[in-house]
Amino acid sequence: MKKIKLKSSVQNQNSSKELPKGADHIIVEIVEYIDNAVMSRIILKKVTGNVTAMSFSEGEELSEKTIPFDTYIQIIDGSADITIEKKTHHLKLGSGIVIPAHTLHRFNANQKFKMISTLIKSGYEDVS
Repeated sequence: MKKIKLKSSVQNQNSSKELPKGADHIIVEIVEYIDNAVMSRIILKKVTGNVTAMSFSEGEELSEKTIPFDTYIQIIDGSADITIEKKTHHLKLGSGIVIPAHTLHRFNANQKFKMISTLIKSGYEDVS
């Protein structure tokens, strides 16, 4: 697995490949902690959405942004501060939250943490 170290940017630990299908894995071991970095590893990537494991070293953050789809976040190691529309949520190990589509949000690592991000792109079509 190639490791890339860059401060405050998201780096993929295994290019854009999905995890092998039908192979056992330990969820917290999918992505490693790298000092001064946010790392990601794709679990599944489809046109209708994706599932990604991410690790944040202490002090790292992803700046405020919006995306046009709902995203489910679950903490799988440590704890994280997630701000959604200016309200900060402190999520502990095992906690999850849905970030609604089109809302400002950001992640802050007061301590190192790992999370699973599930983005759903389908279901937003106009229903008439």
